[in-house]
Amino acid sequence: MEPFALSAAEAARLIRDRQLSAEELVRSCLSRIAARDAEVKAWLFLDPDLAIRRARELDKLPPKGPLHGIPFGVKDVIDTADMPTTQNSPIYPDAMIGRDAACVAVARQSGALILGKTDTVEFASGGRKALTRNPFNLKHTPGGSSSGSGAAVGDFQVPLAFGTQTAGSHIRPASFNNLYGMKPSWSLASREGLRMSAASLDTVGWFGRSVADMALVAEAFRLPGLDAPAVGVKGLRVGLCRSPVWDRIEPAGAAALEAAARRLEAAGAIVEPLELPADFAGLPAARDLIGRHEGAASFLPEYLGAPHLLAADIRERVEARAAQDPAAVLAAYNLADRCRPVFDALFGPKLDVVLTPAAPGEAPEGLHTVGNWIFNVIWTLLHVPCIGIPAIRGPRGLPVGVQIVGPRLSDGKLLAIAAAVAPVIDSEPDWARKALLG
Repeated sequence: MEPFALSAAEAARLIRDRQLSAEELVRSCLSRIAARDAEVKAWLFLDPDLAIRRARELDKLPPKGPLHGIPFGVKDVIDTADMPTTQNSPIYPDAMIGRDAACVAVARQSGALILGKTDTVEFASGGRKALTRNPFNLKHTPGGSSSGSGAAVGDFQVPLAFGTQTAGSHIRPASFNNLYGMKPSWSLASREGLRMSAASLDTVGWFGRSVADMALVAEAFRLPGLDAPAVGVKGLRVGLCRSPVWDRIEPAGAAALEAAARRLEAAGAIVEPLELPADFAGLPAARDLIGRHEGAASFLPEYLGAPHLLAADIRERVEARAAQDPAAVLAAYNLADRCRPVFDALFGPKLDVVLTPAAPGEAPEGLHTVGNWIFNVIWTLLHVPCIGIPAIRGPRGLPVGVQIVGPRLSDGKLLAIAAAVAPVIDSEPDWARKALLG
């Protein structure tokens, strides 16, 4: 197996045992990028010479942390000291921030090698779409706004990458690119140095190819509960949540959820329907209102400083706040505040984890869209941890995943549950390697 095809956890073990060098891994990733990225278009900035120099330096050092020697892609709304942060905006074509975002600093201090910046929807919010294409079918979107990060990991160009989620920009691309994705509980990964679009929603997450990859990064970020005991599937109580937006599901999304539930039941889990309380039906609209309200403040500097370069839909967001009803905005915040502890309280003797769609279905055709985030917004607004898991291939041969969800700050326990259920749900883990690598 070429080093670029290794998962991050596999590569980390080989590097730790000195059976693989960081330079060998980086050169292998660069060769894969050279062969594929002209079509996939995942990267906005890449300096191969810099990457090789950094890899050689890491090979001279004892392991610094769990990510030692592992290449990492960074979504280009996240600051990097030594690379431009353009945000895919004509306003910032060559912006050099000069300082790492907190999440990048954590990765570097844990031994990661920052390989480059990945393409994104403009400001991870609106305006220009990424040029990135789905590696499984170049006519289809990889999802967004974490488009380049999802495609780069999905296409075996880099083992790990940062994404972000304000509505569904992380877990949905994980589904579309056959990836594992973790959106931790809100605020556990510092957002300092991330271009914010909605301060009470924006969350930093990461993509990889296994639960072990998710745990590797979680260890670097010192997420709570990583010492949680191992979990077995037999007797696990799973709430099958179709959610209040089930009318937006597509046949492939329904098939993925049903397949995951059947597989878990066959392995001994107790899978029962979970109906969320009535108030939760209002959360999608509340998230949209909060996102627009906070986005108006986030993009006011660009609106004032470069209105001719700011995308029309983002300009409209700034202008629309004057017409927003303060009472409606407060009601949206209050609804979220009420629902969060109610959701947390569902867990206990009768419920261990929630199983729910990660996306409506397969990645849509065309680069004019990034897909619908409707099956992610409730969980984003609730601030709960989510882990995306590959499940099936849809009728077009594209991957479709599901996600598991836990209560706030249960990230370590959710990873333990993911380690148990992923081998059951992801029943054909090597198909992507075969499909993309032959």
